[in-house]
Amino acid sequence: MIRAAVPVMPRWRSRTTFVLALSGAALGLGSLWRFAWLMGEHGGGAFMLSYVVCLFLLAVPLLTAEVVLGSWGRASPMLSIRHACDRSLRSRHWQWLGLLAVLTGVLLLGYQAVVAGWVFSYVQSMATGELSAASVPVVAEHFEELLSEAAVQLQWQSLFIAVVVVVLALGISNGLGILVWWLVPVVIAVLGILVKFALDNGDLEATRDFLFSVKLVDFNRESILAAMGHAALTLGVGVGAGMIYGAYTPQRIPLGRSVMAVAVFDTMVALLAGIAIFPVIFANNLEPAVGPGLLFISVPYAFGNVSEGDLFGALFFGLVAVAALGSAVAMLEPAVATLQHQLRLRRPIAALVAGAVVWLLARTVSASVAEAQLSGSVSLLTQLDAFIANLLLPLVALLTALLVGWILRPAVLRPQFSRELNASFSLWRALLRYIAPPALLVLMLVGHIL
Repeated sequence: MIRAAVPVMPRWRSRTTFVLALSGAALGLGSLWRFAWLMGEHGGGAFMLSYVVCLFLLAVPLLTAEVVLGSWGRASPMLSIRHACDRSLRSRHWQWLGLLAVLTGVLLLGYQAVVAGWVFSYVQSMATGELSAASVPVVAEHFEELLSEAAVQLQWQSLFIAVVVVVLALGISNGLGILVWWLVPVVIAVLGILVKFALDNGDLEATRDFLFSVKLVDFNRESILAAMGHAALTLGVGVGAGMIYGAYTPQRIPLGRSVMAVAVFDTMVALLAGIAIFPVIFANNLEPAVGPGLLFISVPYAFGNVSEGDLFGALFFGLVAVAALGSAVAMLEPAVATLQHQLRLRRPIAALVAGAVVWLLARTVSASVAEAQLSGSVSLLTQLDAFIANLLLPLVALLTALLVGWILRPAVLRPQFSRELNASFSLWRALLRYIAPPALLVLMLVGHIL
């Protein structure tokens, strides 16, 4: 029998586990390569200041809203929202927001699993010295060959998805709980090793000038929008991770302060990742790039042309793989919980079904990437990335802000802030009501321009 009664939601054993889980969800490809590049391109310290303001005025309230919904409902995103709406005497139609968040997470993972497969491939390439002392054209050709080989991509992304499914199938205590307790320390330890290597072998002066000097000439309206967009998306808002992890929180923990701790951690990791990458990039006289150009061409070339760089390059890609695993588990867990509650599937079967859907989507995406590489057309990966980043994620975040800020009764929400001051609760609701909606609307309207 694969059907079971609606499961009683498990709980994290401590607040620390909850914070580590959310931190692991926030870590991802964007945190490790995009933030530092944005700093350098948009005025250094000026961008950093605007990003921090946007982080705490926009991203933290939004993630807190998701966590509060999960903590209230103690169920999958759909059921948590329905329970909160029932208690507030509001329409149950809002529960479809939970399903939209789950589907967004599955779609996002469908193409991020492909990129994670590339990362797995580069762990092997760097560890075996395949790119040692290679020129930029050779490294670029290596990446292009990977993109053109759908079968090779499928092999690596299948391995990545299999690891995600196994972790989820093992459950909250034996799977997710154990993962988050070793993931964050591993990330910190490896980052420390890579930062020391970069400081010993990289161009520190060029890095300091690129990342930390205040260059107001490079700071403009687009810089503020970039800071707002990255802040809104960096904590994993919009894929239901906050809701499902909130459903597992222990009773009476300070939710707001816990989310703020996650935001600080995510920012520090992003900064350290920039310090680990860019000194080596500049030491090899490379111009900083963003996206695949940085991660799969500049970084392998830079590490491959430094003494002992192959080992540290493999460590770097291993770090990226671990971070991708943490965010992938967080993106798929809402789908697993939804299958458990809506279809009464046992957790191992639900994890397998959700993983199979992601695998089929990733297979389609990687085939499209290979075809686009040969024909020069736009791949499904690029189209999905634009659709999700410009529409789905901000839409889910906007609807969440409207639901929690305007629809649900404050009396229903306030008990979830039992460890917070009344002033903190009022400020949080005000940010959801008056700051988040217009900011997210702006992001949706200008997303295709940036």
